[in-house]
Amino acid sequence: MNTIVTGEGQDATALLDRTREAVDPQLRRTVESLPGSMRRVAMYHFGWEHEDGSPAAGGAGKAIRPALVLASAQALRGPGAGPADEAVRAAAAVELAHNFTLLHDDIIDKDARRRGRATAWTVFGTPDAIITGDAMMALSLRLLAEDPHPAAAAASARLAACIIELCAGQQADCAFEQRPDVSLDECLAMATAKTGALLGCACALGALYAGAGPDEVDAMDAFGREAGLAFQLIDDLIGIWGDPGHTGKPAGADLIARKKSLPVVAALTSDTAAGKELAALYAGPMAGDDVRRAADAVDRAGGRDWAQAEAADRMGRAVQQLSRAVPDLGAAGGLLALAEFVTRRTR
Repeated sequence: MNTIVTGEGQDATALLDRTREAVDPQLRRTVESLPGSMRRVAMYHFGWEHEDGSPAAGGAGKAIRPALVLASAQALRGPGAGPADEAVRAAAAVELAHNFTLLHDDIIDKDARRRGRATAWTVFGTPDAIITGDAMMALSLRLLAEDPHPAAAAASARLAACIIELCAGQQADCAFEQRPDVSLDECLAMATAKTGALLGCACALGALYAGAGPDEVDAMDAFGREAGLAFQLIDDLIGIWGDPGHTGKPAGADLIARKKSLPVVAALTSDTAAGKELAALYAGPMAGDDVRRAADAVDRAGGRDWAQAEAADRMGRAVQQLSRAVPDLGAAGGLLALAEFVTRRTR
């Protein structure tokens, strides 16, 4: 991971590590409450066990979303408030919801690798992976429903609405693969629902647990959504040009799947010769040198430059929204560090 220091010298990597230390025990206890077969799939997916059930030392992901919950709660409580321990259950709930989507997305996208090893559906079969994902979504809502914190009911309702939006975004993403023409506005709306919604929800839950008012909660949601869209833009660039040694997926994985990612749609709608070349490549299966040619066509059509510029613009909008909820941005150093971390990734 890159080390990024922003705000009041806050280190994003250290913040993510602290989040894991705070949230993983709650997350693991919750996952271990699942019945045997589902527990086994979930423990494997999080990297805590090998296929045979023996202990594993693999990571459970970067913890960006739970970190946003805790950093948002801390920022809204003000300087010197200390760790937002009361929001740990909410942070774990958001991480469970995120991993429910990952289990299902891997099946939909037919991805064979995640976090450097075989995906759960390729190991345990599609039915068990789907069912475990469903159970993980239920666990996320149960965590909040059983939380005695006064903000828990509002947080549960917000997370449930977010999950529906996530599903709508995924459905649109799948539909786009079957359509020859997709507009950039449609693609941006899909990415906002599929990725931005959960980052916005994470920030809103943190604000709720800090006792913030409706305007501040909505501003934090908007901050997360804009940062989430920037995150998706960078993720889409990595999906085309990322290093397989770091992504755990083949080079040009999104192109092989002919996904209508944001840089691709920007290229396809560019009305350039390179855009037309890309459309011809996308009309058939990718084979041989086609992946390299498609990546080059996206670049020459301006898709790469557009995505990088749009990510920077979305982060500017995110900071504007953040300042509505936290006028003194010095108190939001953790959030700014996380936002910079997700938009400066290169792999």
